Amino acid sequence: MDSGDRHQFPPSDGKPQTGALRANAEAVQQMAAAVAGTLGPKGLDTMLVDDKGHVIITNDGVTILNKMEANHPAARMIANISRAQQEEVGDGTTTATLLTAALVEEGEKQVNKGVPVAKVIAGIRKGVQFALERMQEMANPIWDLEDEWLQRIAYTAGREQEDITELVIEAAMMVGREKLLERHFRLSESVVAHPRAESNIFAGLLPSRGRVNRTRPSTEGSLRVLVIADDLKPEPVVEGSLGTEAGFAKQEKLKQEFESTILFLVEQAIDLIVVQGEVDPHAEELLTDAERMVIQQIEAREIARIAEHTGARAIKRTGLKKTGDELDGILGVCEEVEDDESLQRIRILGGQGKPVATILVAAPTEELVDERERITKDAAAALQAAIRGGFLPGGGASELALAREVEKYRDTVQGMEAFGVAAVAEALHRPMVQVVANAGFNPLEKVEEVKVLQLKRQSSSLGIDCDRGAVCDMVDMGVVDPLPVKYHALQAAGEVSAAILRIHTVVRMKKAD
Repeated sequence: MDSGDRHQFPPSDGKPQTGALRANAEAVQQMAAAVAGTLGPKGLDTMLVDDKGHVIITNDGVTILNKMEANHPAARMIANISRAQQEEVGDGTTTATLLTAALVEEGEKQVNKGVPVAKVIAGIRKGVQFALERMQEMANPIWDLEDEWLQRIAYTAGREQEDITELVIEAAMMVGREKLLERHFRLSESVVAHPRAESNIFAGLLPSRGRVNRTRPSTEGSLRVLVIADDLKPEPVVEGSLGTEAGFAKQEKLKQEFESTILFLVEQAIDLIVVQGEVDPHAEELLTDAERMVIQQIEAREIARIAEHTGARAIKRTGLKKTGDELDGILGVCEEVEDDESLQRIRILGGQGKPVATILVAAPTEELVDERERITKDAAAALQAAIRGGFLPGGGASELALAREVEKYRDTVQGMEAFGVAAVAEALHRPMVQVVANAGFNPLEKVEEVKVLQLKRQSSSLGIDCDRGAVCDMVDMGVVDPLPVKYHALQAAGEVSAAILRIHTVVRMKKAD
């Protein structure tokens, strides 16, 4: 988007700027246009090019929206919604963007007709809330990990790649339904792609390697694991006091105490020490001589996963001042630790804590690593979302059925808020319109045909077969989407479109001193 766009920051003379809504709507439409062509089975790729000539070709909505130049404030709001959608459910960023753009467009039309913007916003909120409630009622639950719909959902989200589908299903079986339902667990975070790997699943972790001392645990079987969410260094002396005799003496005392702590750890027969920060060189030398494996500079989220899998309790360095019995209570246990040189990672296998699975995905070339990893993460996220919330007919069929319900609801809403509800009903046509257009058919003709048959048969699953252009039952065709993906997309679209419609004027802030 051109940073010199005259609509980016309209001049302010103290009066309402009627052009602000139009400028914001245009910015939102430009963002939607960048991803619209990727939706559906016949969607195409988008090429992203930077000023140095580097090229990315992808059909992933969140990648496109986050990489493309977006200088307009409203455009950046759309990029933010895509990130939120990705973090929450791992899929549906393009749908969320298209619904937001459609709601802003329809809301602007109502405002231009003379409907007060406050009434339009109130109506949009009512319509979206009604649609969300009906959407939950329409969903088909999944109670069993062996449900055939899980395989179909993973297969579709995994771009119909059978090897990825099998890996994701096996990983889900390994961690179990209870783990998949946990609020903060993300199966997609278990995915690692590498050009020199062989695709497989294993019950363990593959954290980034960090820096490892050149030793391996001498113990066979149960290995004792200490997890430190901190540096493993002497406690620092207050800056400025080192120039005094007392400060120097204190520093020496802290060094001695720290060395005693390291020797104490050696005596406790700890096989593996995992450190989030850095390890003091002298401490690393002592631990290496004692054949204690040390991994350092591990990301915080991986520290948490290692602690959970091994059953350890992550501590700060101040927590090392414990007795042997107290230390035993915070140690974890695993069966094997391996420094995988080819992958530049560490394998931690057979932890006694909560079960985990790592999905290791092979990629034929370095260039395809990111794409293979992204596709596998999409499949894992879609599968987990379906387990949590069930599924709905895909291809825009469920949104079109919801549009019919919202239109009925509009007749029960009194006053001018009904115009905002009507905007929601119209916006819900957008996903199927775009899918049909991307398949090369006339969306006006095909969507109207589906609407008539949905009403006649009282069905919410009829849509368009993108190969033949015929009206078909999406569920019978295996075209379904997880409820959480659609739910969060519509919910986020309603919130962001209301926020954009509320913007009365845009004023450039003065430069900071």
